[in-house]
Amino acid sequence: MKIRYKQEILKVAGICLASLIMALNIKSFVRTGGLYPGGATGLALLIQRIGEMFFGIEVPYTLVNVLLNAGPVYIGYRFIGRKFTMYSCLMILLTGFFTDLIPGYAITYDTLLISIFGGLINGAIISACLMMNATTGGTDFIAIYLSEKKEIDSWNVVFGLNVLILAAAGILFGWDKALYSIIFQYTSTQVLHMMYKKYQQHTLIVVTNRPREVYRAIAKITHHGATVMDAVGSYQGSQRKLVYSVVSSAESKKVIRMIRRMDPDAFVNVMKTEQISGKFYFRPNR
Repeated sequence: MKIRYKQEILKVAGICLASLIMALNIKSFVRTGGLYPGGATGLALLIQRIGEMFFGIEVPYTLVNVLLNAGPVYIGYRFIGRKFTMYSCLMILLTGFFTDLIPGYAITYDTLLISIFGGLINGAIISACLMMNATTGGTDFIAIYLSEKKEIDSWNVVFGLNVLILAAAGILFGWDKALYSIIFQYTSTQVLHMMYKKYQQHTLIVVTNRPREVYRAIAKITHHGATVMDAVGSYQGSQRKLVYSVVSSAESKKVIRMIRRMDPDAFVNVMKTEQISGKFYFRPNR
């Protein structure tokens, strides 16, 4: 119980730090470059800019961001997990609060550098939040929902939706900033793919003489099953077993370490899996 309590405290502290860095990224990179980062954040900034340019009013970022996240938050609460949604709401509210509170500081005025490094920071913060069982809100809720229901890595789908938002910004305010914003969003998506691998899969093919121990290692860590097949070693003609399984990329290294402990002589082949069809267990966001 104490360990779980400490984990929750560390998680909340991590979310607070992530929200502060996200706000600094918005004020120091995104707004300095006049970019639109996509998702609810991008829509909130787009609405703010419309209010300033066309109506001469300054709309509070927190208010707009909370309203835009109302629908995605319901999706998260209803279909993903209550604790996941609560942590995400904390991230959304704190990011809005810090964005309205802290002053902006321009690190560089080079729009290309802003697009690349701002995108790197954005993708890293989103990945960190997901690892802490939270999200930055908006389209991230939709991405998690689609990933779990459709059993796919849906971040590229979300990137396509964000491009539509950025196209609207291009029509209203000019294409230069919109195109730079697409670079920002693309960089962010690639960092996300690199760091957060829950919805990516690896295929493991293990040649072993201890198939039951190897299977138990896979099942204990991932809750996945395995298929065991007879095999013959061509060099010595010895009888071996092949253990075949598909696991989450985020768990594959841990599984391999456990397999090596169970059978130091096992030969493990790891292959990136492009697509799976059928039932596949995803650890729930709770």
